[in-house]
Amino acid sequence: MGETLVTVIIAADPPPRLDKALARDVPEEASLSRTRLAKLIAEGKVSRGAEVLTDPKAKVAENDEIAIQVEAAAEVDTVAEDIPLEIIYEDDDLIVVNKPAGMVVHPAPGSPSGTLVNALLHHCGDTLSGIGGEKRPGIVHRIDKETSGLLVVAKSDRAHHGLAAQFEDHSVERVYSAVVYGVPDSNEPRLKGVKGVSFEPGNIIKITSFLGRHKTDRQRQAVSFNTGRHAVTRARVVETFGTPVCATLVDCWLETGRTHQIRVHMTHAGHALIGDPVYGGRRKLSPKALSLAGIEAAANFPRQALHARILGFIHPVTEEEMSFEAPLPDDMVSLLDALRTKK
Repeated sequence: MGETLVTVIIAADPPPRLDKALARDVPEEASLSRTRLAKLIAEGKVSRGAEVLTDPKAKVAENDEIAIQVEAAAEVDTVAEDIPLEIIYEDDDLIVVNKPAGMVVHPAPGSPSGTLVNALLHHCGDTLSGIGGEKRPGIVHRIDKETSGLLVVAKSDRAHHGLAAQFEDHSVERVYSAVVYGVPDSNEPRLKGVKGVSFEPGNIIKITSFLGRHKTDRQRQAVSFNTGRHAVTRARVVETFGTPVCATLVDCWLETGRTHQIRVHMTHAGHALIGDPVYGGRRKLSPKALSLAGIEAAANFPRQALHARILGFIHPVTEEEMSFEAPLPDDMVSLLDALRTKK
């Protein structure tokens, strides 16, 4: 496997540690993140003259010439597949896609092919500069197989590091559209007694809890108030359906991003997503409230009615503010049209 030699000249007033100095002064075109640099130091790929530097805390001085041996990105075992993708935006460092419902994001034992990663390997080809030394797309967040909507994926190491940091500090804007049973209203007495549920100005429901694996079903997540990972979801009513109201289109946005977070939190509040096979059950809607078309559409909707509609972040390389919106997919549009149908 070929190697590239990257030369770094330490600039004035360097940080006291090798790893921090390299992270500051390494040429941008080398696309080496701090994590990648740390790995190269540990592998003995960093040197100063004849001295190999394996201690990330090694001292450096202004004008030191540091050589870094970077192996060419390794080909991964995952097979590239010619699967159509809806590309919303793409440049040398990242790509934003509108994932259809039914597509798994990352290969796993139960779904080794047909995933978003398989499709991206084919689409991106040689434009992938390598994530962690491998020629692969950098997955920094996921949405469930049966959830549709926007995902950003890194094509370079520097983008992967910058995007991952934004998801970690919860600064990424993510707004989802969901169709739920009932209506999350601050005037509903029942909600006043649900632990972790509160309301903010504008009739915004806020759900706060910990989330973790279900005690008996490892495929499910469960709300807890003493163990797990902190999770906060907010939702706002966009449109209501039925007389009396029995279903609602809501905007949900995440302060945190945990597995199944919206689905679990809305179910905890008593407003499960229509079509959710894991958390929603199949609640019956009253024929007195909706038309037959609306009742049948809700009963037969084949997946959780959830779409990642808005995605906003700071470009990790250009530092430009970026925001994208994907319209509702056809199946959710049809569901809403049926729910609006008069008797």
